[in-house]
Amino acid sequence: MAEKIIFTWSGGKDSAMALYKLQQTHRYEVSALLTTLTEGYGRISMHGVRKVLLEKQADSLGLPLEKLFISKNASNEEYESKMQEALIKYRVTGVFSVVFGDIFLEDLRKYREDNLSKINMKGIFPLWKSDTTELAHTFINLSFKAVVVCVDSNVLDKKFVGRVFDEKFLSELPATVDPCGENGEFHSFVYDGPMFRERIAFTMGDIVLRDKRFYYSDLIPV
Repeated sequence: MAEKIIFTWSGGKDSAMALYKLQQTHRYEVSALLTTLTEGYGRISMHGVRKVLLEKQADSLGLPLEKLFISKNASNEEYESKMQEALIKYRVTGVFSVVFGDIFLEDLRKYREDNLSKINMKGIFPLWKSDTTELAHTFINLSFKAVVVCVDSNVLDKKFVGRVFDEKFLSELPATVDPCGENGEFHSFVYDGPMFRERIAFTMGDIVLRDKRFYYSDLIPV
């Protein structure tokens, strides 16, 4: 019998790879994709992708979506409290494990596991300690399609935002930038791949600079 899990879903490539790897095992049943959105903006927190595109993504994956709304510039306390509230609701239905797409940030994994232990749940990390260069190429070779929706201007030029995550993109990344953007250098939105029933249609919108640091490329649903 498959173990019921809840999957923390950002809509980006690491989430997609983690879900893909998990589904290959046939050991888990995804009760829901859990995504954090910013109140008043209706967009995925940090990624800036519109809620409607997230909904289309979940629909194409054939999975239920649980939306967690937090305020702009939410404190850790607010985030943790709302996350606990959402997870406890699933724990009552027999879900005791939460999946994350983290790859190598030890402190982040510890933070997640410490918070889960408070509500008697545990974390599953399908991509943990994967080689990020290999992972990035595998993602592309599996025919996943993603677009880069946000870049940190402290480490990457504006020219990297709004681009397809492909071999050309990887070849142009500075050597100091992780190929999967694991240190927050960039974020992506996956619009097609082996798990998707249909491609998510969108057109490219404006590129804007927020907080004098992050370039966001808007995706307009079609």
